[in-house]
Amino acid sequence: MPVITFLVEDSATIRTHLIPAIEDLGRAEVIAVAETEMEAKEWLKSYTGELQLVITDLLLREGSGFGVLKHFRQERPNVRVVVLSNYATPLMRERAGSMGATAVFDKSTELEEFLAFCAALSS
Repeated sequence: MPVITFLVEDSATIRTHLIPAIEDLGRAEVIAVAETEMEAKEWLKSYTGELQLVITDLLLREGSGFGVLKHFRQERPNVRVVVLSNYATPLMRERAGSMGATAVFDKSTELEEFLAFCAALSS
């Protein structure tokens, strides 16, 4: 059964390539996307259905993935929140982990590991 997923990513180019990979290789269903921290918060207010996974970039057009992470941790603490960023430095990983991120992956070097993580959630 696919993992019900919400994606927060401001790059249309990345979304165009990432969503099919998440759905095919990660065995997830991306039900909605947001480009900013505020859009993500607004979507959560309006969505009352099942949600199992949130994937967020750290650097967004407006706001940050840290704000998204904090908000989802407060509003839906049982939902897994994964950070997928080109800036997955040791310091960013530590900060995201201390804020409750389930996992942190680097977009450019850990995409296979990220997709394997998603696929494992569907098992």
